[in-house]
Parts: sequence; structure tokens; C-alpha cells
Amino acid sequence: MTGARTTSTRLRSAAAALLLGLCAWAQAAGPLQARQVSEQVWFVQGEAALGTPANRNFISNAAFVVTPAGVVVIDALGAPVLAQELLAAVRRVTPLPVRHVIVTHYHADHIYGLQVFQDAGASIWAQRNGREYLGSDTAKLRLQASRQELAPWIDAQTRLVPADRWLDGDTVLELGGERLHIRHVGPAHTREDLVVFIESARVLVAGDLVFRGRIPFVGQADSRGWIAALDGLIALKPALVVPGHGPVSDDPVPDLQLTRDYLVYLRQRMGDAAANLEPFEDAYAATDWSRFERLPLFRAANRINAYNTYLLMEQAGR
Repeated sequence: MTGARTTSTRLRSAAAALLLGLCAWAQAAGPLQARQVSEQVWFVQGEAALGTPANRNFISNAAFVVTPAGVVVIDALGAPVLAQELLAAVRRVTPLPVRHVIVTHYHADHIYGLQVFQDAGASIWAQRNGREYLGSDTAKLRLQASRQELAPWIDAQTRLVPADRWLDGDTVLELGGERLHIRHVGPAHTREDLVVFIESARVLVAGDLVFRGRIPFVGQADSRGWIAALDGLIALKPALVVPGHGPVSDDPVPDLQLTRDYLVYLRQRMGDAAANLEPFEDAYAATDWSRFERLPLFRAANRINAYNTYLLMEQAGR
């Protein structure tokens, strides 16, 4: 028993030391910094990594648009503490309040900060298909797992926040003379995908339709719809693109095409394998991944992307 108590004490001490270390790391890292991409538009960039306690789930981007009548934030980051820092970054730019938050899609790394903006009086806008995710066991289980895997940044006080306004189709938000075109482009990465085009600056905030310079997470996405959505975004010819992950692009077409080409390649190669009844492992091993294998998160995401696409194409062929 003494040995067991000693081991238990050591484990608790180690956990406490880890927690202190994480808190010290967060303090040393300092508040996140917003970068200006046009006269009206700013953004913050998350790490090209999986969410961990060490990075506080800061793995996605968010943007905000400053107008004379207030601020519009696009996405709320992956933890309440990050949203607090994003709100502080907004206040360093302008004393005007955040009027609205537009949710590009209801994935954890984009929404766990929503409660901070809601508590600050902002109105949350999202596409109506997001209600399905919020009411699902998947959302509840993901939050439960995040409270364990991403503690202390995600905890019992972190909650799922529904929209104050659920959008059915495309709409235009006008605030302080700025026009923000909100387009529903799903089902693609998710059923509820929205993108936001800031008319005066010709800046496109693309959510997770665009993973710049890294492998996207395809998951259960409708990759055919995703490809079609990217074709539509290419046709917009934006001056700048703020992706859901990665740095801002001032040469948008090649970056939009990289994500598009990856999805097309997955569908072609896995579709051929499924049609020819080729086992997935054989097809994966025989595929030439050289164009994409040096991109960040290739090892973490590519196999599962390929497998999910294989299953999708197999089902489509039945």
C-alpha cells in the first residue's frame, strides 16, 4: 500500500508540474497577435499542428473586420482563453464593440471560443445545418473528450453555443458602410460551410475550404461538393484569402488549386481502386504521394483521408 500511495503521489505531482509548465508556457508565449491584411481586415494564425494542451488548441485561424459601426469577427478559435485573447486583440485595434461573429462551420477548433463573444454581447451567425451537429452525440462526445485531452484550456465551463441567427442561404451583412457577402458553399468540408467575402477589400475568409500549405483533414466531407465549391471561389478572383489554416495568401488561385488538386487526386486514385475491387492497403501503397508528402500533417492526415475517400467512392459505386 505504501508503494501504491507513493506512486499515486508521484503521478499527482507530475500532473501538477505538467499543468504548471503549460500555464507558464502560455504566459511566456504571450497573447496572440493580430496581423493586418487590408485597411479593414485583420487575422490571427494558428499552428500547423494537432490540438494539444501545449498549443491550447490554437490550430485554426480567425479574422475580424473593423467598420465605423463596430466589428465583425469570423470564427472564434478553439478555446475560451484564445477567444479572450482575440477579443483583446480587437480592442487593441479599436474601442468599438464586436457586433457579430460569423461561424464558418461547427468544428471544435473554430467554435470553443464562441461563449466569450456571446457573453460580450455579440450576435452569432451560422448556417442552419450547424444545428444538426450541435444536437448530435458527436458534438457532445467531442466536447467531453476535449475536456480531458485539452485540459486545462477546455473544461467543465466550456460549452457549445448555438447561433442567434441561423442562415438559410446566401446573405449580405452591411455594417458601417462595409458589405460582407456570406455564402453557403456546403456540403463540402461540412454541410454548413460558409465563406465570407469582404467586398471593399476583396478579401475572402474561406474557413476550412482552404488549408494553405498543408494537408487538409477530409474526414467525412463531401469531397465532390468541396471541389465544386473551390471552383466557385477561384472564379471570385479574390485579392487575398484568409484560409481556415495556414498563412494568408496574396496569390490565391494556386493555393485554392492545391487543396482542390489534392481532393481530385484522392477521388481519382481511391475511386479507381474501389471500382477495380483493389484492397485499400494495396491501393494506398501503390499510390504516388510525392506531390503532397512533404506538406505539413501529411503523416497525420493522409492515410485517413485516403481511407475515408475510398469508402466514399466504394459506396458511390454501388
